[in-house]
Amino acid sequence: MKLKSEYVAHSSGTKSLLVPTGGAEWSGVVRGNKTLGVILELLREDTTEAEIVASMRSRFDAPEGVIERDVAHAIEELRKIDAIDE
Repeated sequence: MKLKSEYVAHSSGTKSLLVPTGGAEWSGVVRGNKTLGVILELLREDTTEAEIVASMRSRFDAPEGVIERDVAHAIEELRKIDAIDE
């Protein structure tokens, strides 16, 4: 899976944004935290949910299951707005 080219991701510090371009069917702005920013960064290249989780585990210290839940939720929300190529 990969972030569609019709979406532009931007992260600064602890805040992240995902904005559709004119070619996207969805309109609006997705605002998120640093976790979403890392997920969006990883989705710039073709990847899998398992690879995203593994990368997040190497960057963040979190209790068992938290990273998996956060990644699954973010991907689910990105699918809802059709921001991911599968």
